[in-house]
Amino acid sequence: LGSGIVIREDGVILTNSHVVEGSKNLPVVLSDGRKLGATLLGSDPYADVAALRISVRGLQEARLGDSDKVDIGEWVLSIGNPFNLSHTLTVGVVGGKGRTNLDVAEFEDFIQTDAAINPGNSGGALVNLRGEVIGMNTAMGIQDGEYRGVGFAIPMNMVSRIADDLVS
Repeated sequence: LGSGIVIREDGVILTNSHVVEGSKNLPVVLSDGRKLGATLLGSDPYADVAALRISVRGLQEARLGDSDKVDIGEWVLSIGNPFNLSHTLTVGVVGGKGRTNLDVAEFEDFIQTDAAINPGNSGGALVNLRGEVIGMNTAMGIQDGEYRGVGFAIPMNMVSRIADDLVS
């Protein structure tokens, strides 16, 4: 299970590459309940970003924010599908920036948050209070199989640069 971010009205969706890795079928369920098959446009496992396309037009695009302007202590919302509980939103703050050495991806520069990120949130949006996507949820802090209240998101500026290449 995973989540995604609609970035173009013509059906382009971003998620984590670990969400789609090894999948033969890529089902997408939109917030209005429509179930569609997606095509993988490309995946960058080193940064853990993937781009998909569904055959739908007129989708509401997410507003993408500037992740370089994120401040520690800023309130954020994590949106996703944790434990298959669709359309879930949790609240927290940015606890750190530039987090590396987490062994999640080859290229790491994560935003740290205490907004809950659980299995199924991967690929979902980390949103600021202006409604701008400033990160893509990708990992949770786990030790000995137990959640520790720390989650990590890929900064949206990094995701956007990679997404442009994957889509083209």
